Formats: sequence, structure tokens, C-alpha cells
Amino acid sequence: MAHQLRPVGLDFVETAPVRLVFGRETRAAPETVFRALAEDVAGWSRWMPGVRSAHPTEGGREVRLQGGVRFAETVIASTAPEVYAYRVDTANVPGARAWLEEWHLTPYGTGTRVRMTFALDGTAPFRAVCRLAAPGMGRAIREGIRTLDAGL
Repeated sequence: MAHQLRPVGLDFVETAPVRLVFGRETRAAPETVFRALAEDVAGWSRWMPGVRSAHPTEGGREVRLQGGVRFAETVIASTAPEVYAYRVDTANVPGARAWLEEWHLTPYGTGTRVRMTFALDGTAPFRAVCRLAAPGMGRAIREGIRTLDAGL
């Protein structure tokens, strides 16, 4: 059952009790990567492991992951071509209380350095599971960025 999470702002990226940061370089230019993140929401299921579907909504997105996890999100920053961030408003993830994801893009040679940050808060068990899941989440994010880059 989905429940409401605490609304947070972009500053939560720096203050969250759990911060998981992953990154990878791409050959694609920042503008191209930004368009794929912010404008082709439905395309996420083609390149991000675990994303079964993603659909734009008024001011946000609805995302379904493999295994039945569901999110309703609000985009809180969309500053082309540097930052794309969204907070999770509702989720069916037990123990989650606040959740923000930020994609930060910087030029890297002729390509882009992509940094993705999960900013999370929740019950003690939720925070512990997030920390334990970090290696797998990092692999998935890096693989997703690699697949996205290959498709761009």
C-alpha cells in the first residue's frame, strides 16, 4: 500500500540522513543526457535496470519498478543542462519517510560526467536496508547510464 512521504526541497540532497552517490561518464553531451532524463520519461524503462514503466504526470512522474515498487514523484528542479531532481511523494516502500533523487550533469571532455544522488530518510530498518543495497544500486545506476549513453 502506498503512503505519503514528507515533502522535501533540493537542500535535502545535502542534509539527508542517507546519501548514496553514484556516477559515470558518457560520450553524449550534457544537453543530450538532460533531454533523455527530463523529456523522455517513458524511455527510462529502455535504459534503467529495474524500471518497468515511467509516465509523465502534471508536474512529475509515476514510476513502477520490477517487483511491484511504485512511486509518484514531483519534479523539483529541471535546470537544463545541469540538474534534474525529483522527490518521491508517495511510495509503497515500507519505512520510507522522505526521498529525493538528483541527477547532476557536468561537461567532461566532449561528454558528460553524470552524478546521481539518492537522498533518503526513514525508519532505522529502512536506512539500514538502503545502505546495504548501495552496491547493487550503484551497479544498476552505472549500467543504466552506460545503456543510456549507448542509445544516445
